[in-house]
Amino acid sequence: MPDAGSPLHAALAGLALTAGLAVLTWLASLLRSDVSLVDRVWSVLIVGAGWAYLVLLPTAGARGLAMLLVASAWALRLSLFITWRNWGHGEERRYQEIRARNEPGFAFKSLYLVFALQAVLAWVVSAPFLAGAQAGSALHVLDAIGLALAVFGLGFEAVGDWQLARFKADPAHKGQVMDRGLWRYTRHPNYFGEACVWWGLWLVAVAGAGWGGAWTMVSPLLMTVLLLKVSGVSLTEKDITERRPAYRAYIARTNAFIPGPVRKGAS
Repeated sequence: MPDAGSPLHAALAGLALTAGLAVLTWLASLLRSDVSLVDRVWSVLIVGAGWAYLVLLPTAGARGLAMLLVASAWALRLSLFITWRNWGHGEERRYQEIRARNEPGFAFKSLYLVFALQAVLAWVVSAPFLAGAQAGSALHVLDAIGLALAVFGLGFEAVGDWQLARFKADPAHKGQVMDRGLWRYTRHPNYFGEACVWWGLWLVAVAGAGWGGAWTMVSPLLMTVLLLKVSGVSLTEKDITERRPAYRAYIARTNAFIPGPVRKGAS
């Protein structure tokens, strides 16, 4: 067994915590026949591991705490928003498709196909917290830059989600494409903001751990890949373009991820 207070001990404790929370969520999903509950706790799994590192590592200080305060605000907002958005709608369509492909026995299969996978991914994404909690040096300019980027990303994501929710709540917009506010400059301001959160937190980790903490780049890289290619942009746009042909014109004039000027003359 690794020594108590060692980075390996803290890392394994973080993994155990994410796994335990994932199993509890899986049990809840059995009662509701809704594996999309995992989306509501995804952010909590990540931050839960981070708090485990902060508590267990004796070197943890102001840097680790600052990182986790920002990340906890991100996690709480995202979890509450997804819960509110999905309340009363049952299992999301993409999980219904996964369920259909893996019957019979999906109730058990979902434990490893959905929940264990999410737990491991969350643990990997939590890597900057492990590096940040080991770095006891004083805060400096790179910390400020990283925290500013993370806070900017949190605000950008929150505003994007709020603008879209407000747009959808108006019956007059039924069937229309949201291309106002932040959505005028990027088709996915929420995903761009989330990526900024994790690149910012990685900068803070590197500020404390130096290049010895550069390996934690796996966290923002993984999150960016997930947002662009797996559960974010790619999946969302495949669904939307099938239901709303006008979305193709929106794609032609608006950047997918990084905000930019509207392309003139696009049709």
